[in-house]
Amino acid sequence: MSKILFVLTGADHWTLADGTPHPTGFWAEEAAAPYEAFKAAGHDVVVATPGGVVPTVDQGSLAPEYNGGQEGADKVERTLASMAELRQPLKLSEVNLDDYAAVFYPGGHGPMEDLSTDTESGRLLTRTLESGKPLGVVCHGPAALLAATREDGTNSFAGYRVSAFTNIEETQAGLADKAKWLLQDRLVAAGVDFQEGEPWIPKVVVDRNLVTGQNPASAAPLAAELLKKLA
Repeated sequence: MSKILFVLTGADHWTLADGTPHPTGFWAEEAAAPYEAFKAAGHDVVVATPGGVVPTVDQGSLAPEYNGGQEGADKVERTLASMAELRQPLKLSEVNLDDYAAVFYPGGHGPMEDLSTDTESGRLLTRTLESGKPLGVVCHGPAALLAATREDGTNSFAGYRVSAFTNIEETQAGLADKAKWLLQDRLVAAGVDFQEGEPWIPKVVVDRNLVTGQNPASAAPLAAELLKKLA
């Protein structure tokens, strides 16, 4: 079968408005659930990060309350432990899009720190969008879309229907009033057609080859949509 590229944050913190580093990384469920789905369907997964940094999991995302209880938390931890790809990431600068059938960006607050301004990632996103290959981005992963700009300064995703972590969800998570900026606000300012669903309920939006999800619960349904496009 084909190879799917996972682009993960290399950040282990998110700098808040007062300069405080908030420990974070990638969100466990958003990497683990799609990984399991893609592997079960026979696809290979390759991980890339800025600079080839081994990605950090947000420790909070391993808590039972975010995984439907202890059994779910244990399952996610087992999946992450089995993902040898996480421990041998490529450098984003070395990625050749031609090698992959699809590209997927998990979230966590990490992308707010690094991928939101990473020009290598931005170019990859633009190339993937233009190639027509399936592109999946979930939760805070769409922060990476902010770095995808064209030569005229416009955002490559302007006019696309996009879902991502909402202002309401960030408020309910307790971080909205501490953040330098909010993802929903910045995506709207970039010209995307932001699609907001109910807080914490799975929401997946498909627009051409772009598939986006609102929150962690959207990761598995998003993976299912990507698999449909690869069928």
